[in-house]
Amino acid sequence: MTDNRLKPDYARRVVITGIGMVSPLGLDTATTWDGLTNGKNGIENLTLFDASPLETHFGGECKGFEPGNYINKKDVRRMDRFAQLAVAAARMAVDESKIDVAARGDEIGVIVGSGIGGLTTLFDQARVYIEKGPSKVSPFLIPMMISDIAAAQIAISMGLKGPNFCTTSACSSGSDAIGTAYESIREGRADTMLAGGSESGMNLLAFAAFNALNALSTANDDPHHASRPFDAGRTGFVMSEGATVVVLEELNTALARGANIYAEVIGYGSSCDAFHIVQPIETGEGAARAMRMAIKRAGIDPTEIDYINAHGTSTQLNDKMETSAIKQVLGDHAYKVSISSTKSMLGHLIGGAGAIECAICALTIKNGIIPPTINYTTPDPDCDLDYTPNVAKHKEVRTTLSNSFGFGGHNSVLILRKYE
Repeated sequence: MTDNRLKPDYARRVVITGIGMVSPLGLDTATTWDGLTNGKNGIENLTLFDASPLETHFGGECKGFEPGNYINKKDVRRMDRFAQLAVAAARMAVDESKIDVAARGDEIGVIVGSGIGGLTTLFDQARVYIEKGPSKVSPFLIPMMISDIAAAQIAISMGLKGPNFCTTSACSSGSDAIGTAYESIREGRADTMLAGGSESGMNLLAFAAFNALNALSTANDDPHHASRPFDAGRTGFVMSEGATVVVLEELNTALARGANIYAEVIGYGSSCDAFHIVQPIETGEGAARAMRMAIKRAGIDPTEIDYINAHGTSTQLNDKMETSAIKQVLGDHAYKVSISSTKSMLGHLIGGAGAIECAICALTIKNGIIPPTINYTTPDPDCDLDYTPNVAKHKEVRTTLSNSFGFGGHNSVLILRKYE
């Protein structure tokens, strides 16, 4: 009797064949990458809402984003901005990858993470309820605010009928989406996946809440220098919005259609600190455990890592903890590896952070350029590694590691390698 049950095939290789980005540095991948490699700053005073009642008046907005360029007018009105950004990024990634979605839609899955979902819609509709009563609340409130709707809207807009869901693990959401999609392909549950993360908490409630946690920088007189990861003068992270989606394909599927390959995904690790709802464990042992897991699954030696895109939030606790974790995992090699926090230029995209930082690793491998950590002026004795200060570095990069850590103690790590 023939056994037709699907069986895992852990030898399957997974590559990135398309990248779509919408970020505070640009409305596409090329513009964002140019800004990153030239040390540009995407942080400005907020314009999407009146921030004057808040302690923080600045953030990273996707300036000039026009959802109508990617979504029909009726559907634009029925999507929170975080979903609009996700659909735009997905369309760009698919267009770049040259996948025939009309022919292959039944086979393609979507996993897009979001830490918060449609909080702006929820906030706006709560005001409608208070001011006008329950009969005036929009029937689209629920399908606009739920975190999984970005993945659903991407699938609906392109007819993608494969596995479809959302990962929600705070600031690790985008990394977990890509890691989960990678494992789905590696284990034979899919051949092609769109994966990434999206966030747009650009509203009074979100900023007020993060201010209440004393998490955000309040350097209103100098927003361009507010995000300063690993610098002794760091005072908190900068809230941003944005979305990134990558196309992941099984290697033979990609080769068969002559796809352009950015990099190969070779490892994914995740763990929990099980320590505190918002503070990372000071020893960094949870982050270190996720890094070790990713390295083990990748089947590489820690000394093979050429570049780390750090979580690097510009908070006192995170940057010190992450530095310690890197040292624990890499030993002496920690002082030889190039590190940078691109949050110094982009700000923190929350659920979209891990996705854009994974894509940056792929671009670093493809182009041989390591983006800098800008605003680095005063070394911190507790953060004594090579953070690629202020200026990009041209260097051949074969293997990268991307860290993402989130509230709740979530730790997620992705490892990419040059395709050979």
